[in-house]
Amino acid sequence: QVQLVESGGGLVQAGGSLRLSCAASGRTFSRHAMGWFRQVPGKEREFVATISRSGDNTYYANSVKGRFTISRDNAKNTVYLQMNSLKPEDTAVYYCAAGPLTVVTMRAYDYWGQGTQVTVSS
Repeated sequence: QVQLVESGGGLVQAGGSLRLSCAASGRTFSRHAMGWFRQVPGKEREFVATISRSGDNTYYANSVKGRFTISRDNAKNTVYLQMNSLKPEDTAVYYCAAGPLTVVTMRAYDYWGQGTQVTVSS
């Protein structure tokens, strides 16, 4: 069982930056690939970024490539999402997730956090 708790969301102006954190409980963090997803009310949850268990491999949605960076610290059981050059369309609730594979498919992730709100004003 893995419990995930996101933090770091908030209100920021367009062009600004935020860093999201996701802290995991338990001793199995390094055995899981980690992903970030986001959801806007009335829309499906969408993939943002994923990172492999070792941190060697990452993959991003085209909409955030070059602006967002996913990273992890296995010693701290934490995964991060550095978000730069934020746009109003990045406004969403951001969720972290843990699963066995470094994939974009939401259903492949077994554990989810409660989400943190990110609001980007224009």
